[in-house]
Amino acid sequence: WLISAPGDKTNLQALERMNTVTSKANLSSNSKFLIPDLKVGTLDALVGLSDELGKLDLFAESIIKKIAQYIGEVMEDSKDKVQENLLANGVDLITYLTRFEWDMAKYPIKQPLKNITDALSKQMSQIDADLKSRATTYNNLKGNLQSLERKTVGNLLTRTLADIVHKDDFVLNSEYLITLLVVVPKTSYIAWQKTYESLSDMVVPRSTKMIAEDAEAGLFTVTLFRKVMDEFKAKARENKFIVREFYFDERELQSEKEEITRLAADKKQQYGPLLRWLKVNFSEAFIAWTHVKALRVFVESVLRYGLPVNFQTVLLQPNKKSTKRLRDVLNAIFKHLDEAAAANIMDAALDIPGLHLGNQEYYPYVCFKIELSLLDN
Repeated sequence: WLISAPGDKTNLQALERMNTVTSKANLSSNSKFLIPDLKVGTLDALVGLSDELGKLDLFAESIIKKIAQYIGEVMEDSKDKVQENLLANGVDLITYLTRFEWDMAKYPIKQPLKNITDALSKQMSQIDADLKSRATTYNNLKGNLQSLERKTVGNLLTRTLADIVHKDDFVLNSEYLITLLVVVPKTSYIAWQKTYESLSDMVVPRSTKMIAEDAEAGLFTVTLFRKVMDEFKAKARENKFIVREFYFDERELQSEKEEITRLAADKKQQYGPLLRWLKVNFSEAFIAWTHVKALRVFVESVLRYGLPVNFQTVLLQPNKKSTKRLRDVLNAIFKHLDEAAAANIMDAALDIPGLHLGNQEYYPYVCFKIELSLLDN
């Protein structure tokens, strides 16, 4: 949670009290969060900006989640290592937040707040567009490879035969003869051997040979005259022997094998640069998002506490088990900032219209949450 309170003496004492109570009761670990002196502009502009920053905050968070989840998809074989790739400025996210420093070079503070917001918005949109195009390219490649690989599994009725058959299994380049491939259920091997020569005229005697087998069936060759092929297929089907529509073409088979090899090599080649891009842009997006949060705290604090700008910001990492207790402590310590809101929060049964600002819950102090569970759906 990022919270802020006015910087006068009374409130600085309240912040001290908060730090003492929360650390003693182990409710949260707290650190200062420094926001520089930004240009305020007019209050009207701040009100409009507050709304714009709220939308940008949600947009930035959605992009960060997308990148984090896509890193998980790309690292399919080592999903457990995803978390260690989610860094900001080379450190883990909590460390980055606790040591946050405004990036003066990227977001100069001499310019109006609107310009900084527009620059952040543009940056996030660019990352989003790049992510979409890179993900589409990689997913297409991965999809094509998977569909070819899928053909190499499955039963003999459906799988590719490119990696099973050999040139020697076929009578090739004959005007009259053709070799067919027939899938015969395991329970019918004897029946096949007894009947295949008589399923039609003109079947070459003793021309059958089993060239592959799976759990349910065997794949047999049989050679016959081309002109009886349709009759043979029909008779075979009546006997539950299925003729595969397969004609040996060495060039085609070779190109299918080469395609799998090529796609696998392409995927491997793209993996490294893509993962690097994702890591760099996750970091960039997270840093930008943190600056958006800082801007929101600044704008909200000026709107709430007035001018001249004088407030203190603290980053709290709540202990998961005691978030409600922490909230109660904060409401008690800062209730003097807005007695009415504090009273209504204490009496949760009272549903006061207007107490929720958009999706943002209202407290007597300024508070924005930073969600770090980025890999959950």
